[in-house]
Amino acid sequence: MLAEFKKFLLQTNALALAIGVIIGGAIGKVVSSLVSDVLMPLLSLAIPGGEWRDAKIALATDPTGKVTKAIAAGQFIGNIVDFVIIAAAVFVLTKALLKPPPPGPPTKECPECTEEIPAIAKRCKFCTAPTV
Repeated sequence: MLAEFKKFLLQTNALALAIGVIIGGAIGKVVSSLVSDVLMPLLSLAIPGGEWRDAKIALATDPTGKVTKAIAAGQFIGNIVDFVIIAAAVFVLTKALLKPPPPGPPTKECPECTEEIPAIAKRCKFCTAPTV
């Protein structure tokens, strides 16, 4: 039973997925901290009032003029701003960490056996036919 479980973890990449989820959660905390502790205080300096996340659109008021129902527009816009900043940060981090591999040496097709061989080869290593 233990051997089957180990085989399941290794064949289905469940272990790699679990590690990805754990690392993703940790990176999410770092990026959220970057947004809330570094970027948003800087952005709040540029936005007048500073309490824009508390902005609401009144839908109903009671006879005394107190808002009873409102749309939390500031909170919604704040969440959109957070999402855009987090998505941009994840994009930049992913782009920096996952660089594509360099291209391999140029190849050509052997006219006799149609195998891929280096472009500078004069003979095919598979069928030994000249490739000129």
